[in-house]
Amino acid sequence: MTAKQFGPKGWSPDRLPDLSDTTYVITGGNSGIGYEAARMLGEKGARVTILSRNEDKARAAVQTLKAKAPAGTFDFVRLDLASLASVREAADAVRAKHAQIDALVNNAGLMMIPNRQLTEDGFEMQFGVNHLGHFALSGLLSDVVEASGGRFVSLASVAHKYARGLRFDDLMFDRGYRPVPVYCHSKLADLVFSQDLNRRLEQHGKAARAVACHPGYSATNLQSTGPGGLMATMMKPMTAVFSQSAVKGAVPTVLCAAGAEADAGAYYGPTGFQDFSGPVDRAAMTRAARDAEAGEKLWTASEELTGVSWPIFEKATAA
Repeated sequence: MTAKQFGPKGWSPDRLPDLSDTTYVITGGNSGIGYEAARMLGEKGARVTILSRNEDKARAAVQTLKAKAPAGTFDFVRLDLASLASVREAADAVRAKHAQIDALVNNAGLMMIPNRQLTEDGFEMQFGVNHLGHFALSGLLSDVVEASGGRFVSLASVAHKYARGLRFDDLMFDRGYRPVPVYCHSKLADLVFSQDLNRRLEQHGKAARAVACHPGYSATNLQSTGPGGLMATMMKPMTAVFSQSAVKGAVPTVLCAAGAEADAGAYYGPTGFQDFSGPVDRAAMTRAARDAEAGEKLWTASEELTGVSWPIFEKATAA
């Protein structure tokens, strides 16, 4: 059983310090968990850049955020995680705005796409967006996060528990694509990546750290825009009975991004029934998520697939 850190009521955003003069970058910050996290951070005075593929929705979200959290500063950069060219352009745009990032929140994702699709670069879509796009973005901005001793926040999922291990012999699911197992696989990759990244940061004596979280079963547009057919039909009553609001689902993200209590390498989320909802505290990871060997293999594969090497580690090696 995972030891708890915050007592029976768990962590809540009222513990946040003043965040004036801090900077947060959130992928998928125009809706759902990302939007609510941006709002909470902005309410404490933070600067927040949201990254989103849909420019119209992102600009509308920025205007709403400015009205709801006037203490914060909000802006937008276009990012399509299904395109490495877009990831590079977005990283350049973020770098032009910010010399330091206090937390890069890898929040955006796709869920249970009914049929196998490929990204612009030929990656299976869920793995490509949920993991590889974020790996590349994080690497390209790694020195900007390191400059503030900041955090790399990975949004995993309770679904990672249903993936037995990473499928290194077929990461793109050329064989046997099924939407639910492939989604679970991508979420396991997010958690394996976060664990391995934190080990590397510590081994290289870096100031930055990595921390991961899950939002429980939160009602967002993922449930309505991802699954199709029978799966979408089955999820409707489950969402009605078991889900919590996006506001509650965003609390672990805010803890990981800005909470002073968040520990390096930890994994946080709702800890009630099946981790769907309940007090936010340390959550349970599977053995597969903590597998250091799998972490090294995933890192190597991710560098090769994306062509992105992390400058903060290259410099350490050269020295």
